[in-house]
Amino acid sequence: MRSSLALCAGLAVCSFAIAQPADLVQGPRLENGRLVFPEGADIPRSMTQLEREYMELHPRSADPFTDRVGGVRPPGPIACPGEYAPSQGILMAWEGSTAQNNILATMCRHITTTGNADAYVVVDTAGEQTSASTIISNAGANMTRVKFFIRGTDSIWIRDYGPRFIYVGTRNVPGQGAVRGIVDHEYNRPRPNDDAFPAWFGPSGFPTKKFGVYDLGMVHGGGNYHLDSVGRSFATQLIQNENLGLSASDIVNTWSDFQNVNTTIMPPFPTSVDSTQHIDMWMQIISDNRVIISDWPNNVGSTQDIICDNAATQLAGMGYTVFRAPARSLSGVHYTYANMVICNNLVLLPTYTNTTMTSAGHNAQALAAVQQAFDFDGNGTSDKTIVQVPCDVLASSAGVMHCIVMHVPAHAGATGINGQVPTAHVSTLNSGTTLTPGQSFPLTWLTDDDKNIGTIDIHFSANGGLSFPLTVAANIADSGTLSWTVPNHPGANARIRVTVRDLDGNSGTDMNDVNFTITGTPCPADLNLDSMVDDSDFVAFAGAYDAFETLLGDFNGDGFTDDADFVIFAGAYDNLTCP
Repeated sequence: MRSSLALCAGLAVCSFAIAQPADLVQGPRLENGRLVFPEGADIPRSMTQLEREYMELHPRSADPFTDRVGGVRPPGPIACPGEYAPSQGILMAWEGSTAQNNILATMCRHITTTGNADAYVVVDTAGEQTSASTIISNAGANMTRVKFFIRGTDSIWIRDYGPRFIYVGTRNVPGQGAVRGIVDHEYNRPRPNDDAFPAWFGPSGFPTKKFGVYDLGMVHGGGNYHLDSVGRSFATQLIQNENLGLSASDIVNTWSDFQNVNTTIMPPFPTSVDSTQHIDMWMQIISDNRVIISDWPNNVGSTQDIICDNAATQLAGMGYTVFRAPARSLSGVHYTYANMVICNNLVLLPTYTNTTMTSAGHNAQALAAVQQAFDFDGNGTSDKTIVQVPCDVLASSAGVMHCIVMHVPAHAGATGINGQVPTAHVSTLNSGTTLTPGQSFPLTWLTDDDKNIGTIDIHFSANGGLSFPLTVAANIADSGTLSWTVPNHPGANARIRVTVRDLDGNSGTDMNDVNFTITGTPCPADLNLDSMVDDSDFVAFAGAYDAFETLLGDFNGDGFTDDADFVIFAGAYDNLTCP
C-alpha cells in the first residue's frame, strides 16, 4: 500500500486541517494535503469520515464525464460473463489487516485446489510478495497457481475498483474472435492507486497480454452490480446518486453499450444497515436462471426485508428460481451470506463466529439454503463444493469475501496442441469503408490466450476472404496496431485477416467483419495479387474451376466458377498486366 497521489491542485489549496477521530487511527491519514493509506491498515469498504470530509473540500463534478471520459465502447460484439461462468483465476489485492490477509490466504488455498483456478495476488513491493507467498503457502495453496503482480493499491476491496472483464468478438467459434477485455469506471472512493489499477492491469498486468480497457465514464463501486451470462444485470439506486449528471436511462444505455446487458436499478438498503448500499451484499446470481437473495427472519417488515422480498418477487417474475439465505444486522455490522465467491466448482461461503449468529443457527441455515440452490440436478446434493470461511473481520469493515475478489474469466479459445488456441479480434474496418491505394491506414487488432501470445501475421484478400494471397506482415510482434499502406488492388471485396500464434504452437485467426472497398478499377483475374495475370493465376483458377465448391474464380458473381468466368480470365491473361 503506497501513499496516494495528491488529489488537489496545489499546496495552498491542500493545506487544511481535518480532525481525525480516534477510531480512524488504523484507517487513512492526511499527510501534507494527501490521503495516505498505511500498510496493514483496516481500510473499510465504506468511505471513512476522513475521506468524506476530504471529498467535501474536493468534490467531483456533478457530471462525471468531466473527470474521466467514457464513450469509446468495445469494438465488435460483446458478451459479459456471469461469475458462475468458467474462471481462469481470481484476482485479489494483498491489503488490510493480518486477520484479513489470513482470509485471503485461505481463499487462495481453495481457489488453487478445489477451484481449479489461478490466484492472482497484487502486492505493493517485492518484499511484500515474499511475505505474502509464505503466508499463502503455509495456508496450503498450490503455489504453482499463485501469480503475483507488483503494483501499489490502497485497499483490499478490489471488487469495487475492478477490473471487470468482458468478452469482445464472436464467441464459440474455435480460433476466432472472443478476446477478453476490461470495462473500467471511476472508483467511488478517493483512493487513487485503486482507481488506477484496472487501466494498468489491462495493458500491463499479464505478460504479453494486452487487454483492451474501455472506460464507462461513470462513478461506480463495482460491488453494486450483479449480472448473469444472458444479458441481465442489476444495481441499486446508488449508481444514480453517484452520477447526478446522468439519467437512469443514460446509465442503463451506457452499460448496454459497454457490456451488452439490460440493467435493472433497484432500491438500496438504508446506510444504517449497509453503509456501502451495494447489491452484492444481499444478492448473488448463481446461474442463468437461479439467484440467492437475503432474507431477514429477525427483522421482518424492515426496509431491508421489504427490499429483498420485493426483489425475490421481481426476479421470479423474470424467470429466476429464487433461493433465500438469512441475513442480520447487529450493532451496525451487516452479516450476509449472499456475499459469496463462486469459482468454477467451488463456492466460498461466509460463516461467522459472532455468538448471536451461531446461537441463532444462521450459519447452518445459510449452508443448507446454498446447498439446495446449487443442487442443479435435483438429487439432494450440491453440484459444487461449498467451503465455509469465517468472515467476521471483513463484515466489521462493511464487506465480505465477494468484495475482495474480481473474477478473471476463462480464455475462450478451443483446446489446442498444448493448452488453448489463441484468439484474435480485428477491431478495424468492421463497417463500410473506402480506402485509396497508397494511403496509410491504421490496422488494429486484439489478441488473447490462456498463456502467452507469440507473433502475428497479417494477410490481405481481394475476394471477400476466400483466399489471402497477399502478405501484409509476417512474424511481427503483437503490438495491436500497424500502419498499413493500402495496396493497389482495387475492388469492393477487400478483407484483412490476422493470425495469432502462441508459444505452444497453437494459432487462431480473425478477419474484419465486412468487405471494404479500395478505389480504382479491379483486376479480378489476378488471383495471387502480384499485379500480373499469368500461369500462377491460371493454376489457382483451374483448381477453383474443377472443384465447383469455391467461389474463388467467380469473376462475374453469378455463384459459379464456369466458362463465363474463364472468358473473363482469358481476356485478362492476354493483357498480361492488370489495368
